[in-house]
Amino acid sequence: MHELTGVLPVLRNMKEFERLLSSDHEYIIFLETRLSQLKQLVQAAKKAEKKVILHVDLIQGLKADAYGFEYLLREVKPDGIVSTRSNVISLAKKNNLMTIQRLFLLDSQALEHNIKLINQVKPDYIEILPGIIPSVIKEVFDKTGIPVIAGGLIRTKEDIQLAYDGGAKAISTSQPELWEL
Repeated sequence: MHELTGVLPVLRNMKEFERLLSSDHEYIIFLETRLSQLKQLVQAAKKAEKKVILHVDLIQGLKADAYGFEYLLREVKPDGIVSTRSNVISLAKKNNLMTIQRLFLLDSQALEHNIKLINQVKPDYIEILPGIIPSVIKEVFDKTGIPVIAGGLIRTKEDIQLAYDGGAKAISTSQPELWEL
């Protein structure tokens, strides 16, 4: 498995897809897609020598259970997945996919609860939303030892630097103007 570093482009709408195919980015994260488009999009990305990470919670028409995973593995063939659900992360790990557990930081109680879950499931990466709180990025890494990706509300170069200052390994953003930083 390759290490995720730098700015990771998150594809929110298809008009940016062609641009990403010809970019220097190794990875593309698909945030919102329809099941009917997925296989074709992933094949196009792989043809352009890109690795694909799917946010499985947001694929319209896919149920992220064992049968949905069977379809993803056999037909779509992603390189990794993002999910907020521990059971989905566990399924992906059993099938040797890169795993990114997405964590919404709502309050201290949610943070502590999620850290317990993460320490049980052991995803490859943790994506923290919002990714603009350096002290929390550091705290999550210190309590889990798992590399952190900062995402959500990353709008400027300064936001990216703050996340790196907090210890983030990578930054995920759907803001095309930040992809080349």
